[in-house]
Amino acid sequence: MEEKQSNISTFIGIGLIFLLLFLWMQTNKPAQQPEQAATQTSEQQNQQPATQPAANANQPVPAAPSDSANQVLTNARFGVFAAASVGTEQITTLENELVKVTFSSKGGRIREVFLKKFEKVSVDSVGKETKNPVRLLEDNKNRFEYELPVNNTASGKVLSSDLYYTPTVNGNTITFRADAGQGRYFEQRYTLRNNDYTIDYQVSGNGLQSVLSQQQLRFNWVNHLDKLEKNQTYERTMSSVYFKKADASSDYCDCRKNDSESLGQEPVQWFSHSNQFFNTSLLANGFNFRDFTGETMMLTDADEDLKLLKTTATVPFESGVAAMTIYSGPNEFERLRAFGVELQDIIPFGASLFGAINRWIIHPIFDVLSRFIGMAGLVILMLTLLVKLLLYPLTYRMVLSQSKMSALKPQLEGLKKKFGDDQQAMSVETMKLYSTYGVNPLGGCLPVVLQMPIWFALYRFFPASIEFRQQSFLWATDLSSYDSIMQLPFQLPFGAGSHLSLFTLIWVVTTLWYTWYSMKQMDSTNMQNEQMKVMKYMQFAMPVMFMFFFNSFASGLTLYLCFSNILNIGQTVFTKRFLIDNDKILAGLEAKKGKPKKTGGFRERLENAMKEQQRLQEEKAKQTGKKK
Repeated sequence: MEEKQSNISTFIGIGLIFLLLFLWMQTNKPAQQPEQAATQTSEQQNQQPATQPAANANQPVPAAPSDSANQVLTNARFGVFAAASVGTEQITTLENELVKVTFSSKGGRIREVFLKKFEKVSVDSVGKETKNPVRLLEDNKNRFEYELPVNNTASGKVLSSDLYYTPTVNGNTITFRADAGQGRYFEQRYTLRNNDYTIDYQVSGNGLQSVLSQQQLRFNWVNHLDKLEKNQTYERTMSSVYFKKADASSDYCDCRKNDSESLGQEPVQWFSHSNQFFNTSLLANGFNFRDFTGETMMLTDADEDLKLLKTTATVPFESGVAAMTIYSGPNEFERLRAFGVELQDIIPFGASLFGAINRWIIHPIFDVLSRFIGMAGLVILMLTLLVKLLLYPLTYRMVLSQSKMSALKPQLEGLKKKFGDDQQAMSVETMKLYSTYGVNPLGGCLPVVLQMPIWFALYRFFPASIEFRQQSFLWATDLSSYDSIMQLPFQLPFGAGSHLSLFTLIWVVTTLWYTWYSMKQMDSTNMQNEQMKVMKYMQFAMPVMFMFFFNSFASGLTLYLCFSNILNIGQTVFTKRFLIDNDKILAGLEAKKGKPKKTGGFRERLENAMKEQQRLQEEKAKQTGKKK
């Protein structure tokens, strides 16, 4: 009986924590993907050639247009850029220590960004992992183009992607120039910085003032993201279009469903197409984008691509020059932060309090520890140990509170004999007893409650931090994704995947062991109470239930939870055996018994509420007796 109230309060607190964590995970977990639609998207339909009706054998076949007719059509479509509408595609590259960028003279655009120090992972049906180089912007269906508002054209515009450019390479700079006749041209210039993923990008024109109907360009970007990670479900829900309005915080399109964000004429500093760990961003230098629209379209695991992202915006062109910066590389916090425009916010650490904890507390601590410890798994162990040391004073107070209640066993046994099965009266008198001896029955919940922000923050930290990507520890090959010791021929329920995570199983076993360790100290006669039986079953069922949610999550988090459980057990056992003196505790309780007690406070309000509940139940019982 001495541990009953202590464990009940602790278990209730832990139960609430698990419930909150469950609700948090349900809110933030990846949405289940719908079955692949039988119909194609409108964009895909537009890309397909229209079906031509079968030729009638009796109908004469129209003659092919003459060269002069073709030239008339070309002039009508491209205007002064007619000469640049024909040509041969040329492939050119720029390269530094980190990246190799491939360009195409058709459209004067980036065709591929090859990251030298990163690999993507694919997993087959038997769980075998295959690694290949990471290539961004590599899809042939992608578009990166401007609508040039050219006068005297049939549509009133010319797409820069339809033009052939003359490339000129000078060191680490490549210039693409589309001829507009009479010394006029449209130009795109790229300069790859040394030892960086950054490209200085400039769009300019010469003699185009009278050619263009308006002094702004419409930018269109269509990006089919490649699948780069083992856990494609989480990768998909952590990939989106990000953007930052001038003088405002960054924002993004919904990551878990189709979404579109249009800002009208609000100024935008930058926008980014981001995977879970990589991004390509376009930053304005000395101006702001306008008329921004970002769009995300969800795809399924059966699709070739991970996700479809689209962006449109207008670029001012009054001066004939627009300078920008392109970043195409990993989501490394300090590298993105160095731009000074909050580009690091594309890393999905979370919003509000939890995002702030990740960005400015957990990430810096991890960064410092990583300078001295080369293995990410050991860094997680040190991070866990640091958190436990900081919270140990609260852990000590929790164990002390439990020991105080344990010292009141004779008094609690007396209350049980006096009130028997009257649980309401027993609860009221127990609270009075705790008040008399100055014992806080909720003291066991405080360490758990104070760890909640850290748990919620780490839930977002591990799958968002590129530092854990493909970092192995023991049997885990990637601490940013799930660890697997067995591939199953079927899918587990609740989105748990078709594998078994050993770190998750260890967490379940250590949680169950700690629950058993706490419950074994309870009086076996008390366990006959039905409420206590329900409490016991709940405590053993919750870790098993959470096993399904953690099974496909980042193994860095489950590793942290395993370390946390083991340290919890060690701290509790050590404190009870070596730091707690039960005789001194009992003497202290007796000394407090005779002291006057403060009135008011939460405990008194709780006691009064329980007394009122007891009174109402007694009145209800009397009324029921009278009716009989």
